Amino acid sequence: MWAAGRAYGCTRRAVIDKLAHTLVENRGTIIEEWTHRLHTEVPPYSARPLGELRRTVTQITDANFSAIARHDFSGLDAFIVLIGKIRSRLGFSVSDVQKAFELYRPVTFAILARTLAGPDLPPAFERVNVSLVYTTNKFSDYFQALSEQQIREYAQTLEKKVEARTRELAESEAKYRMLVEEIQDGYFVNQQGKIVFANMAFCNMHGYTPEELIGKSYTDLCAPESLDHVRKIYEKRVSDGESKEQYLFFRLHKDGRVLPTENRVTVTVYQRQVAGIGICRDITERVEIEKRVRAAESLAHIGELTTSLAHEIRNPLSAAKMSIQMLLKSPAREPKDKRRLDILSKEISRLDRIVTEMLDFAKPMKLELSRESLPDLVDSCLEVIDARIKEKGISVKTTFQKGLPAVFIDREKMEQAIINLLLNSMDAVSSKGEIAVRMRHPRGDRFVQMEISDDGVGISAEDMPYVFDPFYSKKAKGTGLGLSNVKKIIEAHGGSVGVLPRSPGGTRFMASVPLKHEETRRREKESKVFLK
Repeated sequence: MWAAGRAYGCTRRAVIDKLAHTLVENRGTIIEEWTHRLHTEVPPYSARPLGELRRTVTQITDANFSAIARHDFSGLDAFIVLIGKIRSRLGFSVSDVQKAFELYRPVTFAILARTLAGPDLPPAFERVNVSLVYTTNKFSDYFQALSEQQIREYAQTLEKKVEARTRELAESEAKYRMLVEEIQDGYFVNQQGKIVFANMAFCNMHGYTPEELIGKSYTDLCAPESLDHVRKIYEKRVSDGESKEQYLFFRLHKDGRVLPTENRVTVTVYQRQVAGIGICRDITERVEIEKRVRAAESLAHIGELTTSLAHEIRNPLSAAKMSIQMLLKSPAREPKDKRRLDILSKEISRLDRIVTEMLDFAKPMKLELSRESLPDLVDSCLEVIDARIKEKGISVKTTFQKGLPAVFIDREKMEQAIINLLLNSMDAVSSKGEIAVRMRHPRGDRFVQMEISDDGVGISAEDMPYVFDPFYSKKAKGTGLGLSNVKKIIEAHGGSVGVLPRSPGGTRFMASVPLKHEETRRREKESKVFLK
């Protein structure tokens, strides 16, 4: 066992050495490509001088190398503190800095994919992901701690001012109003359950004007799913003057949106009456960062799992399916045997589909583009699943706008996406149900609009935001990867996909497919410049 462990360690060390050598050899390429993409793809950085960006990118590239090759994260720690000060001074958002860090991944992965052999890629990708996850977490924690410190210091200063200048309330309030209007977080005063004061940031966070907001009950600003939680905190604060100083909840925007929020509330005296004063912070960016970090970790685990299990599962499945098909053709069998073999064949096909979905989700998306007709592709997809459509007695109606332009797509992958959407609708409708496929091209638009709708059971409002999330499924035999792969394929083409309820019942999936992929458009533009 010790010898095997040593061999594994040696192998891993060899991979790390190869990775380190590749990063050193391509250091200049990484810096230039990262600097270029940072300058062109992240708007706030476009205004910065290229020389400044190149120096910053050089520093973080070397810090990443130390973390990846030597497991030394001190350079990243120092860089995060440095970039934090710069970001604070220049007013860059957390998401902009996060996007800048994330650009290291595609630049490095492309180089590793060209230079390392297949077995060396997963551990190499893992080392890069570890560095990026560490950077993201450290960056988030740093700014969270900095923000919390600022809030604590501000709250303490504010309380001292209120206590020291109660008799000079009018003058103190004027200064106080000037102060809170300058902060970016929302500031409010809740008195007897009503909002009696709010700064402009708080009004903007909820979508109201100051005139609309003053006098409104705090319960009108809480989403239904958070109302009981916030009400209990408020009632405890009113009854005994104590409650959670900081809590998370979902606020309700005027337009109906539900957004993650953090409140910090302190009981004090405002205009000679007890009140709760609080700082309200939108944490949508933080939630998104945490979500991306979890997604990155999940993808890394899935990649390892699918790579090691795919061949081990598929080979026996293929042999079993072939044997069952041979037995089904044999005349010497009982009727019950045929039924059992049919069940086995269907279940093996389902397992094979699950393995395929996992592989499609885990592996990087590479498109082989060709000029295709979407209506012809839809007809081809319907032919593939025609037997299942007839077996269930489903009616499928297609409506295609005349003269639809051809599109540049990966035919095989787009066929997979369309079949997944059709199968999803088939699962939702009952026998004799109806599925409609519509396609149109608005004049002057760069996209072909496609809609696949059904009159099935529909999707609940609670589930609607999560239908494209990996592994999210309410089906008894679903993996939760079908619609996730649909989104991955369509977005890889530069399109988009969404879902809405259908009236009076059912579901509508709407996809936009660009006439030309961005890479094709870029090549055509370069060709025109060359010909000139």
